[in-house]
Amino acid sequence: MFAKGQTVIQYMEQLAPKHVAMEGDKIGLQLGTLQKEIRSVLIALDVNEEVVDEAISLGVDLIIAHHAIIFRPLTGLQTDTPMGKVYEKLIKNDIAVYISHTNLDVTEGGMNDWMAEALGIEDATPLEDIHTDKLYKLVVFVPKDHHQNVLDAILNAGAGWIGNYSHCSFNLEGYGTFMPREGTAPYLGQQGKLERAEEVRIETIITDSVRTKVIQAMLKKHPYEEVAYDLYPMDLKGRTLGLGRVGRVAEPVTLEQFVERVKEKLNVPAVRVTGNLNRQIKKAAVVGGSGGRYWKHAQFRGADVLVTGDIDYHTAQDALMAGITLIDPGHNAEKIMKPKVADWLKDKLAEHKYETKVHASAVDTEPFMFR
Repeated sequence: MFAKGQTVIQYMEQLAPKHVAMEGDKIGLQLGTLQKEIRSVLIALDVNEEVVDEAISLGVDLIIAHHAIIFRPLTGLQTDTPMGKVYEKLIKNDIAVYISHTNLDVTEGGMNDWMAEALGIEDATPLEDIHTDKLYKLVVFVPKDHHQNVLDAILNAGAGWIGNYSHCSFNLEGYGTFMPREGTAPYLGQQGKLERAEEVRIETIITDSVRTKVIQAMLKKHPYEEVAYDLYPMDLKGRTLGLGRVGRVAEPVTLEQFVERVKEKLNVPAVRVTGNLNRQIKKAAVVGGSGGRYWKHAQFRGADVLVTGDIDYHTAQDALMAGITLIDPGHNAEKIMKPKVADWLKDKLAEHKYETKVHASAVDTEPFMFR
């Protein structure tokens, strides 16, 4: 059985939820439809004509890419232009394109964590906070004989996290009263008669990101026709997600040694670097893509070096004078996401017994040559 397009994207959004993307980012379905079976998925950094040809040869129905194919509003669609030809091929071959960009950068276990891990950066935390989950107290009243089923459903859907503790809840036994009126089909009691039922009050914490999932799971398992529950917004902060990562280098090395590590682990033939090659690197920061503007964030957090792409001349001069080293492996270093996303999605589909195949694109979309 092949997964439907919407199912594939539901799994993808478990890894990189849309709501954590930076404001204005062009993410989501950009071309085609998800209302179809997906026999094969291609994970790509960019979508150019070579990538589309690769997708066609593999029988792909859906491309999940990091960089948008429609970044600015289209005023026309001419198929005799380079990008117009790409759109035409995608449409004629019924290949949908879905974009996961800054949401994949920001999420835990996403782009910036993969890059930090590859470079040996430990205990990494975000360079800049982007999204903080809102917290809610969920209170629901459940008949005693259904208490455990409803509690398990709520907690397994993601409720009950406090720090690194999961399945946190408070449960208090008591009595609930209600009178079923005309037109009702009560689980307990009779129409027109006051009912007094043994119930359990369940209290737990949920985040905004799992709120819908938890409520749906609760309603599905709850036996009552009309479920009594409350959601209270809390002033406490939930999990904070952010852009970039900074942390200590597992074993301090010289800048020259760290440069070689960047080239090897990010699979780039050359980098641009500033500073003294003999400098000791004890703490490092990384930002996938174009992150030159974050050098002050990295310096404030005590980093000796910032690894990021697309650094301009004046930014390099300013950072050099301020005493922080920069390493620019290019924007294409983000290709680390291709096998990572492919493996994650393969496992998720296999877990649910789907036959949908997932490929990591083999096309190198680096526009620059190194001589």
